[in-house]
Amino acid sequence: MTIHWCGTGLSAIPGLRRLIEAGHEVTVWNRSIGKAQDAVGDLTQRIQAFDMDALTAEVQAGDIVVSMLPGDWHVPLAELCLTKGAHFASSSYIAPEMRALHARAEAAGLTFVNEIGLDPGIDHLMAHALIADYRASGEVDPENDLTFLSYCGGIPKHPNAFRYKFSWSPLGVLKALRSPSRSIRDHAELRVDRPWDAISSYSAPLPAPETFEVYPNRDSLPFIEDYGFDPNWRIKEFVRGTLRLNGWTEAWADVFKEVETLQGPEGDARLREMSDTFWGEHAYDEGEPDRVVMCVSLKAERDGATVWHKTYVMDAWGDERGTAMARLVSIPLSMAIESALAGELPAGVSPAPHDPALVDRYLAEVRRLAQHVELVDHLAG
Repeated sequence: MTIHWCGTGLSAIPGLRRLIEAGHEVTVWNRSIGKAQDAVGDLTQRIQAFDMDALTAEVQAGDIVVSMLPGDWHVPLAELCLTKGAHFASSSYIAPEMRALHARAEAAGLTFVNEIGLDPGIDHLMAHALIADYRASGEVDPENDLTFLSYCGGIPKHPNAFRYKFSWSPLGVLKALRSPSRSIRDHAELRVDRPWDAISSYSAPLPAPETFEVYPNRDSLPFIEDYGFDPNWRIKEFVRGTLRLNGWTEAWADVFKEVETLQGPEGDARLREMSDTFWGEHAYDEGEPDRVVMCVSLKAERDGATVWHKTYVMDAWGDERGTAMARLVSIPLSMAIESALAGELPAGVSPAPHDPALVDRYLAEVRRLAQHVELVDHLAG
C-alpha cells in the first residue's frame, strides 16, 4: 500500500516526514520537484512532478491519496480514488461535493477521511472527548443549558502592531472576512454577514490567563450533530470560531472597511493586490516563532448554576521542530492516514475520528506537539 502525498506546502512537511521516517511506502507529488526535494529529499528520492495522468497511472487499489493541494483539487483526487479503489485523506473541511461521494465510497469500502488537521481536526478530537466526559459525569439532564465554545487562532508569538502575521498567502484570510457565519447565542440562531459584526472577548484559561478577541466563523450548526449532542439537549450557545490577539479589530479597521466595499472581478483583483501587500509587510521572518492557541469548552448550567464545566486549552509555538502550525496540521493528518490504512476508520466520507480509543491516541500525540495542553475543570476545588 502506497501513500501518494500530493503537495509539499509549509503546513505539509512534518507529517510527511513522519510517515517516511516511519518506513511507510510514500511517493511525493508536487508541482515543483525542487521544492519537494528541499522538503524531503534527504529522506526519499520517490518524488514526482504532480500530474493527474501520471498519478492515475501509479495509484493502485488499497493505496491512499493525500491532498495537501489547494481545495479545488480535493474532489478530483477523491474521484480518482473511487475509480482506482484507493482511500483518500485531507485536512480540509468537507465540501458538499466531497460529502456527495459518501455513498459510493462507503459501498466500495473506501475511507475518505477529512477534517483532521488543526482546525478542523484537533478541535473535533477535543470536542468528542468533552462530550464523552460530560456523558459519563452523572450531570447530564435535559433541563441543563449547554454552552459549547471552540476557538482557535494562529497568532504571532511576538505580537506586532498589525496584531497578526502570515505563514502563507494572506488571500485565504482576506476571503474569509467576506464569509457569513451561523452559530447559536441565547438559545437562538445567530447569523452574521461579516466577522467584525460579532467580535467579542474571551478569557483563555491558560496558566497565565490571557484575553483574546474571538468571532464565529463558517456554519457551526452541523457540528452539533457531528459532536453527538442529543436532540433533546438545550443549547444556550454553540459556536466554532476564530481567535485573534487583543487589538486586532482596531489594527484591521481599515481592512474591514475596504473589504466590505469589494465586489465582482475588480473586487477580487483588489483582494489579491491587498494579499500581495500584506505578504510583503506582515509575513513571518525566517525562523520567527508562530503561536497557536486553541480552547474547546463545554459548560452545563441548571437553574442558573453551573453543574459541569471543562475546557481543553492548547498553547503551542514554533521551536526547533519548526512552526507550530505545520506540525499541528500535518501530524494529526499523518496519524489518520495510518488509521485509514489499518482499517481503523469507517468507510465513506468522514471527519476526524470520534472513536474514544483513537481520540485518546491522537490527543496524546497532540500533547507532545504543543508546549501546553490541559483539561481545565472549572469546578475543581
